Amino acid sequence: MPLDTSTYSLALLRLDGRRWNELRRMHAQISTQPTADGSSYLEMGNTKVICTVAGPAEGRRAGGGGGTGGDANAMVQVEIGIAGFSSVDRKRRGRGDKRTSEMQMTIANAFSNTLFTHLYPHSTILITLHVLSQDGSLLAACLNAATLALIDAGVPMSDYVAACTSGSTSSYSSNDEAADPLLDLNGTEEQELPFLTVGTLGAGEKVSVLVMESRVQATRLEGMLAVGVDGCKQVKEILDQIVRRHGKRIVESVKT
Repeated sequence: MPLDTSTYSLALLRLDGRRWNELRRMHAQISTQPTADGSSYLEMGNTKVICTVAGPAEGRRAGGGGGTGGDANAMVQVEIGIAGFSSVDRKRRGRGDKRTSEMQMTIANAFSNTLFTHLYPHSTILITLHVLSQDGSLLAACLNAATLALIDAGVPMSDYVAACTSGSTSSYSSNDEAADPLLDLNGTEEQELPFLTVGTLGAGEKVSVLVMESRVQATRLEGMLAVGVDGCKQVKEILDQIVRRHGKRIVESVKT
């Protein structure tokens, strides 16, 4: 069913009631899996992801998931499992699924450059992600969940990796010069509109992840990227609040 964007220009609101620069509700928890070295649960809108981290630990350095690293540094491996009930089409994705493999490699590359892997030579850091529900911004949700799980595991890193999506109100074929950028697209918007996923380090504007799989007019790209970077700053503040609340609860439990 085509996305009805006619109401946007009239009310300046999207179909879910948000303005163009508003994030969806984000909820997250840390230390959700007691048996894992680090774990997290994150929701971005209706996209829900569970992440667990194992390591750094010495062990075999080969695996089916995406991984990067060398002998002098720890290897970061990523495995993504997508539940069959996570989307409307209930499509089961196998281990060799191309899109899943690309996401695994993107996440592994992002954290290989962010984590202090040189402190753990000949070791492996395994990031396992379980997707429970998909409603847009899947890669961004996986990156944010992995950031929280790695912090919970105590793996040192230079800064948060905060990610979100941004798009345009008009498709490539319409060639609409008056198209406006949108922040944090949901699943329906991603099916009809061009979008990109951007991840930044901390509250700055250093881009560590930039993925775009749709066609868009070159004149719109700068505006989409600027909105995405601004959204990452908002996401970073939310992640920081979640970590601080978790740390406060730990301190209070120790005192009692």
